[in-house]
Amino acid sequence: MTEQGVARPTGLTGGDSRGRVAELQAIREQVLAGPSERATEAQHAKGKLTARERIALLLDDGSFNEVEPLRRHRATGFGLEAKKPYSDGVITGWGSVHGRPVFVYAHDFRIFGGALGEAHAQKIHKIMDMAIAAGAPLVSLNDGAGARIQEGVTALAGYGGIFQRNTRASGVIPQISVMLGPCAGGAAYSPALTDFVFMVRETSQMFITGPDVVQAVTGEKITQNGLGGADVHSEISGVSHFAYDDERSCLEEVRFLLSMLPQNNRETPPVEITEDRADRRCEALLDLVPADGNRPYDMRKVIEEIADDGQYMEIHERWATNVIVALTRMDGQVVGIVANQPQSLAGVLDIHASEKAARFVQMCDAFNIPLITLLDVPGFLPGVDQEHGGIIRHGAKLLYAYCNATVPRIQLILRKAYGGAYIVMDSRSVGADLSYAWPTNEIAVMGAEGAANVIFRRQIAEADDPEAMRAQMVKQYKDELMHPYYAAERGLVDDVIDPAETRHVLIRALHMLRSKHADLPARKHGNPPQ
Repeated sequence: MTEQGVARPTGLTGGDSRGRVAELQAIREQVLAGPSERATEAQHAKGKLTARERIALLLDDGSFNEVEPLRRHRATGFGLEAKKPYSDGVITGWGSVHGRPVFVYAHDFRIFGGALGEAHAQKIHKIMDMAIAAGAPLVSLNDGAGARIQEGVTALAGYGGIFQRNTRASGVIPQISVMLGPCAGGAAYSPALTDFVFMVRETSQMFITGPDVVQAVTGEKITQNGLGGADVHSEISGVSHFAYDDERSCLEEVRFLLSMLPQNNRETPPVEITEDRADRRCEALLDLVPADGNRPYDMRKVIEEIADDGQYMEIHERWATNVIVALTRMDGQVVGIVANQPQSLAGVLDIHASEKAARFVQMCDAFNIPLITLLDVPGFLPGVDQEHGGIIRHGAKLLYAYCNATVPRIQLILRKAYGGAYIVMDSRSVGADLSYAWPTNEIAVMGAEGAANVIFRRQIAEADDPEAMRAQMVKQYKDELMHPYYAAERGLVDDVIDPAETRHVLIRALHMLRSKHADLPARKHGNPPQ
């Protein structure tokens, strides 16, 4: 055994099958052991598991079937001809998660730092093609140093093949990227093309140009984690959907996510039997949500009340916190939740919130996951930064996503639903199948105070007591246009419901819509706002 690779055993080959099998077994043992004990110890010293240890945590026990474990590169020059380890730095194959097939590839940082060369890339291409053909999820366990410099442009072409397959698989099979080490340069684009990105704090980083390049070009000094660590991408950039403190908890959550996703776009997510009654009343909702529209509350508490056993998986929990997107189950059926969060920026929609919700809606629609939208939104965030940042086109992304979605869609208005934000958040006018509201709902072009200032500007200005006149006009506007039954009387809301019956009403609607079928016009693809 060598430091960089595995030496082929000698002197074992016999003239019969038993000798050949003995040689094969010796090779397999060396492949499973890895390049050297020292390399494994170095990996563990960094707080990182080996590629095979990660695969063992991800997949069901004993289910892994490896593909091309004996593959070696054929490159020469720069000393490569003397270093030809088996696997070429990536382990590929398939197994099961909760009994369902899943394909996986894992970079082995102990071999060439997990860098991608021609043979390495071809192994990944093959397993991606197999996943697409089999219609099963693909999980990549990323821990690589980028392109193998010694192989030049051939290595770069390997990345191109991965990107092309990521794109072809998009919306066809679930793709999950788990970042367990460095990911720099063009390599970062593959995770960005997938459905979900997981990261581990301190040990995983993603960036296009590293700290040294940043300092050389801009003069800014920054660490790898400060530039592209897990907290940066889960809180600031939005590149990462999840961040965890260690690899074991990270991989356990990947397993949980897979349990809520279908195998492919032709299937629905698995249904689980639950003891949580569908007709369970949610009396707590009557106290959780204040009738006063100016008082904040935690929308997560509402989701916990209506979800099976109060369980849900929030996505992008720490980015664009004014909107919540989550996967949960209701009567055992997987459901996607999009909800305004009054605790953060009063639940307004802004650039990041619109992007976050739009991507989630698209993902749910691609994988046949019904959508429930919980509204308590005062509008879009005003401001020069928002307008100059393109809130119009970013907000249009969410509008486009909802209008394009053919899965069952249910809207529930808890309190405020003002202006364009009401329309964008899956109103009946953009195709929601059903719209419900609580008796505390306020649906209007804008808040009563603002509306009164516009409509009754002259009366207020000419009044002897402008403030008293303003209060009178605000009350008149609320009584005539913002009472809880105004939209229901005009058919824009299907029913006004008792908040305590919310879970039962939504589950009955989901059961009715389970067989929904809707076709989009024939086209190559749409041209969504960017």
